[in-house]
Amino acid sequence: MTKQNVVPVEAVAAIAVAAVAGSSPLFPYPPPRAYGRRKYLSQLELGGGRIGAWVESMKASSPTHAKATAAPPSGDAAIDEQSAWVVRHPSALNKFEQIMSASKGKQIVMFMDYDGTLSPIVDDPDSAFMSDAMREAVRDVARYFPTAIVSGRCLDKVINFVRLADLYYAGSHGMDIKGPTRPRHAKARAKPVLFQPASEFLPMIDAVYKALFERTKSTPGARVENNKFCVSVHFRCVDEKSWSSLFEQVRSVLKAYPKLRLTQGRKVLEIRPTIKWDKGKALEFLLESLGFADCKNIMPVYIGDDRTDEDAFKVLRDRGQGFGILVSKFPKETNATYSLQEPSEASAHGPLLGALSYLQCDITRVKDFLVRLVEWKRLSRKACSKVQVA
Repeated sequence: MTKQNVVPVEAVAAIAVAAVAGSSPLFPYPPPRAYGRRKYLSQLELGGGRIGAWVESMKASSPTHAKATAAPPSGDAAIDEQSAWVVRHPSALNKFEQIMSASKGKQIVMFMDYDGTLSPIVDDPDSAFMSDAMREAVRDVARYFPTAIVSGRCLDKVINFVRLADLYYAGSHGMDIKGPTRPRHAKARAKPVLFQPASEFLPMIDAVYKALFERTKSTPGARVENNKFCVSVHFRCVDEKSWSSLFEQVRSVLKAYPKLRLTQGRKVLEIRPTIKWDKGKALEFLLESLGFADCKNIMPVYIGDDRTDEDAFKVLRDRGQGFGILVSKFPKETNATYSLQEPSEASAHGPLLGALSYLQCDITRVKDFLVRLVEWKRLSRKACSKVQVA
């Protein structure tokens, strides 16, 4: 796909920010508050001396690693921690009626991550298929609400995984955005969507992918994925003892590319351009493209499970409009308002087993929420029809 921006530049001038070469740190994110032993590293140094801290951060972002199994949260402290977190981020299913009440008279706009939200986290990234039931749920949602998938995957990959035509897609963490040919829900003033704010980085990303592919060959289980506008280094299948050497390999390549930054997700290191663009900016851009930027009567909803989704959660919180839903089996700092995890949801066998349930990702409740949302919309339409007939 060539560099294109079908949406008028003036329409997104406040959203799209030009790349600032070398001005952003390689590891830009501030640290979220730690819960118990789950501590995340933020500002990582390319100089020596912090490899151990980086590995600990990799473990913290990967709750299924071996040590989590050996020493899970336990006792009253773990119960209190989880209970307090659920109070701050209640279940979107348990609070469904309250959510729908707040959306009365407003246009709901749906945004969803893919991996870990619509599909399970798996060892082979190419095998992260969504179930037929989940696809049907997303299809139904898109019939009633403007719907977008915002993923770290490259645009073509996420489209091939989802295989639904009426959706908006934002690949590479929002750096490659495309809308449907014939939008079903866009307002009259909305424009066709095709936007790539980081096109100038494509040759650099390709070069880094090739270098990392060669450099990491010596690490069994490492997988390097070219997501067009970012490169992902998966360590899901790498022995934990080799994580330090893998980070060294990635660091040695990135030293030659000061215009790129390194971030982390769930058992993945991600290399991205140093432009001020992320999933939150993509959300704002899509609202603008749909014609909803200045609307007060909209309710954007973003569902995601990864640290990269926090940018979108924060945008919604700062706007005071809409809300984020974090998909998580364990307490962690988040800008999301709601969660799809509670002791009652996670386990029917008591709070301790509920606390252990994070060891296996379960996206069933995402589907349950989508199905319930569609059913609510259908019932609302029927009720309105009966009133009009009467």
